[in-house]
Amino acid sequence: MGTPISGALHHVEIWVPDLTRAINDWQWLLEDLGYTLHQTWEHGRSWRLGPTYLVFEQSPGLNHLAFHIDTPHHVDLLTSKAQDNGWALLFPDRHPHAGGPQQHAAYLENTDHFEIELIAPLPTETA
Repeated sequence: MGTPISGALHHVEIWVPDLTRAINDWQWLLEDLGYTLHQTWEHGRSWRLGPTYLVFEQSPGLNHLAFHIDTPHHVDLLTSKAQDNGWALLFPDRHPHAGGPQQHAAYLENTDHFEIELIAPLPTETA
């Protein structure tokens, strides 16, 4: 699969008013484009293509955009710059591992309450 380009979309979460309708509208297209079913739960589905996935969850609006970032250091620099530009750091008590211990991520919200996620893989240890 290779390393994703820094700045490429990691995932997009789309909130939909009717999950069944969204599945009917999107599943055929995503599968024809090469996406495969990735996750399923009561109020959502996700499809993956390479390092990018799309989530459809029953709720109003668009949740957030998430971007691949090349290094944890770059995530930290962008986080600092975002805060300098008026963005708020979400989940500061769990930063930079709010998404789990396997990634270094920042969850940020702008003044209009739109969220972005900046995600870098953790370096792998070599034996």
